[in-house]
Amino acid sequence: MSLSVSAEFLGGLDQIFGKVRQSTLTVPEGSTIKDLLQLIVQQHLENPKDICMFLDDDNEGIRAGILVLINDVDWELEGELEYELEHKDVVTFTSTLHGG
Repeated sequence: MSLSVSAEFLGGLDQIFGKVRQSTLTVPEGSTIKDLLQLIVQQHLENPKDICMFLDDDNEGIRAGILVLINDVDWELEGELEYELEHKDVVTFTSTLHGG
C-alpha cells in the first residue's frame, strides 16, 4: 500500500526545487522521513550541486538551519528522521538561512 504525503519548501528552499513550494509525493507504507528526504532529492532537486543546501554533509539528514515540521509540529517531538509517515502528512521544510 502507498501513502500520499505533502512536502512544503519555504524560506527560499523552493528555489532549489524548481520554484515549487508544495509537492505531493507517493511513498510506500512504512516509509520514514529519512526515506522521504531521499525521494525528494531524487525526484525534485534541480541541480545535484545544491544537495548541500538541503541535506547535511553525509546526505542522510537535514542541514542545520532548516526547520522541519510534521503536521505543524516540530519534528524533534515526532522522532525526526525515524518518524514513520502517515497518509496525508504534511512535512514542511523552512530555511532560516537567507542570503543578503
